[in-house]
Amino acid sequence: MIDRRVLLAALGLGLGAGGKALAAPKLETVEVVSSRGRARFQVEIAATLAQQKQGLMFRKSLAPDRGMLFTYKRPQPAAYWMKNTLIPLDIIYIAPDGKVLSIVRNARPHDETPLPSGGLILGVLEIAGGRAAQLGILPGDRVLHRIFPKA
Repeated sequence: MIDRRVLLAALGLGLGAGGKALAAPKLETVEVVSSRGRARFQVEIAATLAQQKQGLMFRKSLAPDRGMLFTYKRPQPAAYWMKNTLIPLDIIYIAPDGKVLSIVRNARPHDETPLPSGGLILGVLEIAGGRAAQLGILPGDRVLHRIFPKA
């Protein structure tokens, strides 16, 4: 017999503890200002350890204007990997001042190789693989979101 919660989760109707339906994630706007202009993304926020562990795993697609922003309470080095991630992603590491520190472009699905930030970060923006290049996003570009200081 299949557990009802497992079946509903498999159908995309995710349930939380006690079988209660999970709310759709709240989206926030992140803008990246590059030499080519501004790129705007609607992102899910991964602020808790549980949200960060899940990340974008098991997603079969990601719209070009969507992503996930991982936020930290204090600057720290980071290394992400692609375990259980089905689609290529661009991983944009963001310094405490809101500038792009480094970018891992087209990170390979299912690859468990650590992809280090190369320094202290306060946030990580994951977007669809190839989008950073399409939009001309480079290290040093500014990321606008409430967790970063105003420029």
